[in-house]
Amino acid sequence: MKIKLILSVALFMGLFAVSSSAHADKKTTKLPEKENFHIYLLIGQSNMAGRGVVDPAANKPHPRVLKLDKKGNWVPATDPLHFDKPKIAGVGPGSGFGPAIADAHPDVTIGLIPAAVGGTPLSRWVKGGDLYERAVKWAKKNQKKGVIKGAIWHQGEGDSSKPELYNSYQKRLSGMIVDLRTDLNEPDMPFVMGELGEFFMRPGAGTVNEALHGIAKTVPGTAVASSKGLKAKSDQVHFNAAAEKEFGKRYAEQMLKLQKQAADKE
Repeated sequence: MKIKLILSVALFMGLFAVSSSAHADKKTTKLPEKENFHIYLLIGQSNMAGRGVVDPAANKPHPRVLKLDKKGNWVPATDPLHFDKPKIAGVGPGSGFGPAIADAHPDVTIGLIPAAVGGTPLSRWVKGGDLYERAVKWAKKNQKKGVIKGAIWHQGEGDSSKPELYNSYQKRLSGMIVDLRTDLNEPDMPFVMGELGEFFMRPGAGTVNEALHGIAKTVPGTAVASSKGLKAKSDQVHFNAAAEKEFGKRYAEQMLKLQKQAADKE
């Protein structure tokens, strides 16, 4: 009787181990060789994190686009990409950006590091700020697994209310770009910035957009993705899901241009 009991327990434990192993394997995404894993930082505030409504029926990942989850694992890039505010996180520009970059580079896998946080000012994204340091930490850790190929940025709504913030925006963001490239040891890393929405009516919105274009003219390897014609949600602050995906494609277009320009110089 004891022998039967021991055998039954052993059999159960063996089946449990096999089942657990298989379950764990489903959660593990095998990464390609380092040079074929191209990583992009997604940084800024809520319109980068994404607040577009997710359509479950269309929420299928591109086969070669991964995202870094909140536990630091690489998983298929379904929406929401970000986890800054789980109750409201939704479709963002990364949802259109990742697949567009992957389609342009059919031999590589794209990895997205979703580091944006809604409602955050530029002061938290400059060197020494908590979100800047966190994004650098995540990027450095994953440089062992892949190659940082660029960063996309959307922020400025939070700095559009006070003159001392929007009037100094160009200088402060320019400095951040230089610091980010230095800290990641990627001096020529392409950096694409997105315009604030045409619908966004805070006093300094136009000044922030002018600052972005000023940076594109003065800081090498930078570009601006246009928000022209992109529609808002009812709050008149956030882009809707369709607009976010289209915005992501515009980011990708500018990123690919910067990458081509860099390649042509080599």
